Amino acid sequence: QVQLVESGGGLVQAGGSLRLSCAASGRTLSSYHMGWFRQAPGKEREFVAAISRSGGTVYADSAKGRFTISRDNAKNTAYLQMNSLKPEDTAVYTCSAGFGVGNPRWQHEYGFWGQGTQVTVSS
Repeated sequence: QVQLVESGGGLVQAGGSLRLSCAASGRTLSSYHMGWFRQAPGKEREFVAAISRSGGTVYADSAKGRFTISRDNAKNTAYLQMNSLKPEDTAVYTCSAGFGVGNPRWQHEYGFWGQGTQVTVSS
C-alpha cells in the first residue's frame, strides 16, 4: 500500500499562488495514477486534476489555465501548482492514488487518500 501526506496549504490573498505537495511512502509513486480533489465547507468533494502514470493530465473546468498538476517519480511526490487563486478555491485539498482505468474524475478510481491540506483564499 501507499501512504500519502499533503503539504503546502495555507492562507493566501486572491490572485496569489500556492504549490501543494503530495509525498508518497510505502510504494513507488510511479505505479499509480494521481489525483487532487477538494472539499469546501458544506459541499461535496470534487475533482480538481489528475495525472496518469504516463504523465497525461486532466483538469476540472474550474482549474484549467490556473492549476498545473505534475509528478516527480524520483522524489515520489506529486504536486498541484495553483495560480490566480480565487476565494471560491477555498477548500481542503486531498491527493489520491489509484490503479483505476476508468474516468480519472471519478473518486472511486482511487484507492488511497491523504488527510488533506487546507487552502484559504481571502478576498
